[in-house]
Amino acid sequence: MQRVILLEKVYGPTSSKTLEPTLSSLCKGLKVSLKIIGETNRGWVQIEVFGEDETAALRYLNQKVGLAPASINELKRFSSIRGKVISSGKSRNELYVDTGVCDAAILLQSLQAQLADGKKLPLQRIIELFCLHDHLPLEVKIVGHVDAQDERVVAVLSEAQLSQITRWTRSNIERLIVLGALSSEVERAIEASKHGRDIIKIERLGLLEHAIVCKLGTEAVGLIPKLGLRVPAATLAPFCPRRIQRIIDRPVL
Repeated sequence: MQRVILLEKVYGPTSSKTLEPTLSSLCKGLKVSLKIIGETNRGWVQIEVFGEDETAALRYLNQKVGLAPASINELKRFSSIRGKVISSGKSRNELYVDTGVCDAAILLQSLQAQLADGKKLPLQRIIELFCLHDHLPLEVKIVGHVDAQDERVVAVLSEAQLSQITRWTRSNIERLIVLGALSSEVERAIEASKHGRDIIKIERLGLLEHAIVCKLGTEAVGLIPKLGLRVPAATLAPFCPRRIQRIIDRPVL
């Protein structure tokens, strides 16, 4: 039996036990049992995994969900780690990502360089454009010195994370980001609102975080009123490539 911390948080009306079926389904086909045993003081989900295939299950969970490091000593400069945005409206100069053992701070200048071609957009504008709201999963690369006594390290968006955002931005397809709902709840909301014809698919960003991919010509903001009624505890934010391109003066490819 092994105990690990997943890089997943529960928030809003969702309880940690509600996630057990979803986590178990990720390990379908493996001879393993999984049990949620609680949460850390940072809100990350703790689980027990036991069975013949527990090593394979943990490797797969790390790939699909992410496992938190045991301590800050496991973080190395220039290594990448997944986390979730926190306190996105509380600073004018830094975006914070909880990595499970400390906060990674992405400086405004780094976000301007990576996401806005160096244009001096304010942090709240960048957060709005790229939907960098609380609970959004992000992968960051540690670029500052790591000290066991620190509760904060300096980071930038990782190459993989930047590639995803760039791919989304270069497309003509809008996405509606949903933060704080199970995939089954999102699917039911789409079905009940009769918006299935406007949607290509649902991309999983985390267990409670998703990107609804709109069909060409469908505006994500137009889905918010009806879907929002059916997932009232969730945060809904439109990711609009053309608006991003217009504001940073970069043509859509």
